Amino acid sequence: MQQTTPTRFMKIERLVEVSRLLNQGIELEPFLQTIVDFSRELTLSQAGSIFLFEEETGLLKFVAAPRSQKESLKRIRVPLDNSIAGQAYTKAKPIIVQNTHLEPLVYREVDQVLDFETSSILAVPILYGGQTLGVMEAINKLGNAQYNEEDVAILVTLATYAAIALFSTALLEEVHLAHQNLNDLERMKSDFIAIASHELRTPLGLILGHASFLQDGLKGSENAHQTDVIVRSALRLKEIIEQMSNLNAEQVGKSRVRRSQVSLSQLIQEVCRSFASLARQKKIALKVEVPPANLLVEADPEKITLALGNIIENALTFTDEKGSVWVRAERVSGHVKVSVIDNGIGIPAKDLHRVFDRFFQVESHFTRKHGGMGLGLSVAKVMVEMHGGQIWAESIEGKGSNFSFLLPAGSGINVEK
Repeated sequence: MQQTTPTRFMKIERLVEVSRLLNQGIELEPFLQTIVDFSRELTLSQAGSIFLFEEETGLLKFVAAPRSQKESLKRIRVPLDNSIAGQAYTKAKPIIVQNTHLEPLVYREVDQVLDFETSSILAVPILYGGQTLGVMEAINKLGNAQYNEEDVAILVTLATYAAIALFSTALLEEVHLAHQNLNDLERMKSDFIAIASHELRTPLGLILGHASFLQDGLKGSENAHQTDVIVRSALRLKEIIEQMSNLNAEQVGKSRVRRSQVSLSQLIQEVCRSFASLARQKKIALKVEVPPANLLVEADPEKITLALGNIIENALTFTDEKGSVWVRAERVSGHVKVSVIDNGIGIPAKDLHRVFDRFFQVESHFTRKHGGMGLGLSVAKVMVEMHGGQIWAESIEGKGSNFSFLLPAGSGINVEK
């Protein structure tokens, strides 16, 4: 078998071609096949192959070989302790066998399957980050010549390219699997929210109905406060269920924005009045600052009310007695900005980026003290973004927080003269 001896320029050209293919993101199987073809050409070998370690069997399997041999080699597994490839793998260093007839570790089953005779072998490990991934072999140096250090250098270089491709492919598969698992988790969360909110409505309705009946019948009695506790607790549970339902409706695309012209100034005043009792109970000053001009917004009043209410409730929850909460609205460069500012306990910097995540609780001791499921701010974010707006938080732990949302002028925001 005659083959032109590759020049130094040709060797460099082939290695550059391999590098180019790797950068182009070629699929793994054809890439490894190209490496095997180039290894035969550049080392003047009759055959070549790439093995990978198979975790299930603890053996080496062929993943690339001459095209005429690939089908026959698919079923063959090569042992680590009785083969040259296995020695290169376990020792993690190149091995040269110039005359296989003098080497008892040559695995002859491959020759028997292919009706082939192996006379010389050059095997190098495929290494990445200190880990051996597999082995690359060149078989039968043409013209009964011997493998030399230049052949070793060529095969090691090609094996390095193979290692990069193998590692990159494995990494991409892990990313894809992680993404798939994340999607599955999100679907499970949505299913849980939908089922829980649906199944809890009926028994909660019964509890509220009977508790309200008992409350009317016990007015003025010494046991009246007990029914009051039941009703308040049931109403709180109803609020949580509504938050879950609202969030899930948006997640599955059932929620729609029903726009109408809304006085944002009036809406803010009404929402703040609904929290006046809670603020008084906690001895918190709830202050409203809106411009004299009435801000008119094309929006869904229920959704904006829900968003603002959740933000205000969060501020009151995490502000200590005798603290203050300010609700402000202003026109900013063609937008309307609504801010809820408190001088409460604040949010640790490490948690600030997650405050709008579903079910996220800032700190365990906060949760035990203040309660909640971590849905209010998540719902607020959804409601604002459904209007094409933005929402964000700024906070300094121990000094307070500022939650703001911005509604774009494109949503129909204007100022009534």
